[in-house]
Order: sequence, then C-alpha cells, then structure tokens
Amino acid sequence: MTDPRETQLLAAVPDGLFIGGAWRPARDGATFAVHDPATGDVIKEIASAGVDDGAAAIDAAVAAADDWAATPARARGEILRRAFDLLMERKEDVALLMTLEMGKPLAESRGEVAYGGEFLRWFSEEAPRIAGRYGANPEGTGRMIVTQHPVGPCFLITPWNFPLAMATRKIAPALAAGCTVVIKPAALTPLTTVFFAKILEDAGLPAGVVNVVTTTNTGPVSERIIRDPRLRKLSFTGSTPVGRKLLEQAAGGVLRTSMELGGNAPFVVFDDADLDKAVEGALAAKFRNIGQACTAANRFLVHRSVADEFAERVTERVAEFRMGRGTEDGVTIGPLIDDDAVAKSSSLVRDAVDRGATLRLGGSPAEGTGSFFPATVVTDVRPGSEILREEIFGPVLAVVPFDTEDDAVRLANDTEYGLVSYVYTRDLARGQRMIERLATGMMGLNMGVISNAAAPFGGWKASGLGREGGAEGIHEYLQTKYTLTPDPFA
Repeated sequence: MTDPRETQLLAAVPDGLFIGGAWRPARDGATFAVHDPATGDVIKEIASAGVDDGAAAIDAAVAAADDWAATPARARGEILRRAFDLLMERKEDVALLMTLEMGKPLAESRGEVAYGGEFLRWFSEEAPRIAGRYGANPEGTGRMIVTQHPVGPCFLITPWNFPLAMATRKIAPALAAGCTVVIKPAALTPLTTVFFAKILEDAGLPAGVVNVVTTTNTGPVSERIIRDPRLRKLSFTGSTPVGRKLLEQAAGGVLRTSMELGGNAPFVVFDDADLDKAVEGALAAKFRNIGQACTAANRFLVHRSVADEFAERVTERVAEFRMGRGTEDGVTIGPLIDDDAVAKSSSLVRDAVDRGATLRLGGSPAEGTGSFFPATVVTDVRPGSEILREEIFGPVLAVVPFDTEDDAVRLANDTEYGLVSYVYTRDLARGQRMIERLATGMMGLNMGVISNAAAPFGGWKASGLGREGGAEGIHEYLQTKYTLTPDPFA
C-alpha cells in the first residue's frame, strides 16, 4: 500500500480486542489478516479471539451492567450524541476505512456513515423517552404500575456488508435502553467496528459497556457467549441458515432474540408505472452496495407489456456504470467481498441462461486482480431458475415478465423470505392492495430505497424476528414489569 493517507488511517485502527475498556491481544496471541477485496492485499493484522477471550468479554459486560442500567437515561443519550458528533467529525476516515476493507465505492461509504450515524442520534433522543404507565385496575381495587427495564447483557453479531450501520443499529438502542454489549463483527470487515469502538471510548463510554471481539474462530467463540447463563439477549444479522442455528443455541437460555436474516426482494413494475421512476428505483434497489444487501431487489417482476422497454432502459443505464477500486473517482461498481461471492454470481447467471434467459449485459467475472463481477442484466428468466430462489448478493438484475396482478402477487410471495418488496404503480388502489397482499415486513411503494433510522426495519417469515430502528427498536432491549399496589384511597 503506497497511499500515505490509507497507511496512516490503518495505523490508527487498534489491532486488539476491546474488553473491559482496554485494548489487548488475544490470550493465545492469535491474529488474522484483513484484505482489500479490490487488490487482494493484506491491509491489517488484528487479534483473533479465542473462547477464553469471549468469556472475558461477557464477564466485562456483566460487571458493567448494573452501573450502566442505573445511569440516567439523559446521560446515556448524551454519550450517544457525543459519539454521533465524533463520527461526523471523522466521517471521511470512517468512509475510507469501509471502502478499504469492504470495497464499496467511497460515495456509498459516505452515505453509510450518514445512515449509520442517524441511529446514534435517533436513539440518543429515544433514551429519555422510555416510558411506562400508571392507572387503576378495572375492578378499582388497586393501581397498576407498568415499567420498562434493560433486558441485560447482549451479544450482537454483525455482517460484513454494512460494517458501520449494522454496528450502530444494534449498539445504539442497546445502550439507550441501559444494556451492556459484546459485539462480534464479521471477520471479513472488522476494522470499521473496531474504529467505531474507539469513537465510543473517546465519547466517554464507561469501561465494559461495549466490548468488541474480532475472531475467525466464530462458532466456538459465539457459542460460549450465547450459552453463558448471564446473557439475556442475542441480536444477529446474517443468513437464515446461520440464524436458525443461533436460535437453537439461544433456546437453552430462553434468550430474547432479534434476527435480521436473508431476503429475496421482489421489485414489481405494473403496466401503469412511471417507467422513468421505476428505472431509477431499480438501479438504487439493485446496485446499492454492489447488490450486497439483504434489501437488494432480487426478482424484477415486470408486466409483460412494458418488460422489454424496462429492460432496454435499465440495460442502457447499467452499461454506463464504471467498475473499479472504490477509492477511484467515478466508480459505481466496486469489488464483491471475495472470490466466493464472484463465483456465486457467475453460477446464478449461468444457470439462468442455461434455462433460457437472455443475457443482455455482463455475466462473466472480470479478469485481473480483485474480486470483481460486472453489473449484469438478464431477462426472460424462467421458472425454476436458481436466481429466483437464492439471494443473489451481487450486481445481477434479473427480469421476469408477468401478466396479471394476481400473477405478480403469486410470484412475489413464492419464497420463504419476506423482508422487503418494491412496487411501482400509479394506481393508488392497487398500491393499497399490494400493501395488504405482499408478505413482507417492509415495502417501498414507488420508492427504491427505504432504510431509515426512524423506521422499524425487519421482515416476516424466514427473514427474521424483531425490529431495528424506529420507536420499536429500543423495545427489543427492554423488558416489562407490572406491579400492583393497593388502592391508595381505600
């Protein structure tokens, strides 16, 4: 690496575990390498936690739990607000760090800093608004007091694709509610979370409230923490198969769980849609984060009467994309996270074409260094194609024609997933019907990007449990107590 700014930034990222307010190496001295997916180069070596390190992290979270729960809500909120301010001051460093370890274009990394920061600001304001209620019972014999309390120590597991936003989306509500946490970022992109922990430390967060364990020994370390009887909450963002396994482990301790799992989002374009807006929405819904998002549109269901025009317009726009390292000016398609992701996108496209789909653009891995796969458009995708069943997680736009509204609903709901859907129509009544008929936890109606810190993020069916963000998000980290007292007038 020759860029002095990149070298200086990476040197400023701690290379140890953050446990009990101290940065330290793994007990056995183990480390692992973090790579730049655009070049394959190692950009930093950091500590790889073992099972004993995970145990130490939950010990630290438990030790800090009572004091943090007793900290006034306003004080908790002010720390989160200071963290937001520091994040905004350091936004260029955080954005560059994300691009280096994950690959997304720098403009998108800046967008993630803005989005991720909003969770800090939002939940700094929600902390003092935790409320209960008081009133007479229906019989008039007593008074009911309903109060909210921190659920307790939490274990947060975040994915590699949004390394800042997934951390702030979990940490912020937990801290606002009065919970302490252990967070385990993905081994592919741990540096942003480590850097964010340093920001929290600089914001004045007390020792042990947030503990960070980076590791390649994911299964044993996570299981040790999950099976600790003092843990009370598990929050995970990742694949549905891994989520199912974690739910099995969490069952033993009857843990509160939040699961943000896989998606297979339909993007439905009706014959009356504003095609200009539908194309813009399609580009945003598909190619944000190089298609590596659980909210990415996966199946473009387009009315047969406009399918060709939609495909032509989309292909024309996608052909203008520039692929390259995310730090370069004008790049819209950075590398995928690793070579396995490239192989998966290639396999899904090849299967679709073999079954009769038309390849309009892209479709083959890029030559040279780095994990690059070009933006791709395939049309007339046939039933049974793997690309319609599996989450793509790559820059591949697959178009399927439909004939009637009932066909669109059937195709959209024909999946075990139910995270998000997108619908484009000028017909208000049809839009309302689609809200009722599509089995997803979120919908973009004539909108291609829906994520917002003030909104409840989460899915139905195999896409998960619970909600993150919004007024609902903090309640994932609270538990309710009901107290009955005698009638004070008796």
